[in-house]
Amino acid sequence: MLKQRIITALILAPAAILAIFYLSLINFAAVMLVVMAIGAWEWGPLMGFASKARRLVFVGITSILIATIWFLIPIEQLWHAPKVLLEQVNIILWLAVAWWLLSAGLTFLYPRCSTFWSSHRSVRGLFGWLTLIPTWLAFMVLRSSDYQVDAYHGAQLLMFLFLMVWSADVGAYFVGKSIGKRKLLPNVSPGKTLEGFLGGVVFACITVAIAGYFIDWSSAQYFIVIPVTVLITTISVLGDLNESMFKRQAGVKDSGSILPGHGGVLDRIDSLTATAPIYALCYAYLGW
Repeated sequence: MLKQRIITALILAPAAILAIFYLSLINFAAVMLVVMAIGAWEWGPLMGFASKARRLVFVGITSILIATIWFLIPIEQLWHAPKVLLEQVNIILWLAVAWWLLSAGLTFLYPRCSTFWSSHRSVRGLFGWLTLIPTWLAFMVLRSSDYQVDAYHGAQLLMFLFLMVWSADVGAYFVGKSIGKRKLLPNVSPGKTLEGFLGGVVFACITVAIAGYFIDWSSAQYFIVIPVTVLITTISVLGDLNESMFKRQAGVKDSGSILPGHGGVLDRIDSLTATAPIYALCYAYLGW
């Protein structure tokens, strides 16, 4: 399994980097829409949908909602859009923050309080939209940052998000495997440990600090980005645990099988769905 994970990661990571840096904004938005549509397809079993027809309906509605936002918001001039549009963007991102705060409560209390949302497919569908739609918007907010001045500035922002999440994931895996003893949330994900979580946060901070050194960050930038890294890597664990909770409730091991050794697309982007909206807000309000 580890060999499959490594091979898939060696293919997937360069493909993601190439897409972030070299696709035009329009093409990148389209690719992200496809990724969210696959995520919606994989969300179907988490809602209890066994038939392909119902899953396709959910995919269609999710895609239409994202396409509507795309139509209403000028992606190429997102950061220079009229104030009313920027406020609408912020509302969607803050709505995602509210959802992830609720999700944190549901995850920590699981299996208590699970009766209501697990017995109503419409509620689980709403949770899916709150997970996927703001993720697409956050990626576009980040990728379009200063696009007219520097076409690669937004790509660099996204790469730092990926660097935080990926390094935390790697650090948590190896630290958890080597010295992990205290279970983090055994009712949700028995394999995750407190030591692994802390190791992931520390490893991410070290990795980001090294990257900052090579691009000559100032001390002021470090004072902003390192706390943001701690916040983002902590939230990334919530995204992972949240999907684990839904899979456990639905009796599903992986969200899909499209990625050998990794499961489905949701299994790979679960941390990003939680972190991307909050990372986008951090950059919008703090900058660095």
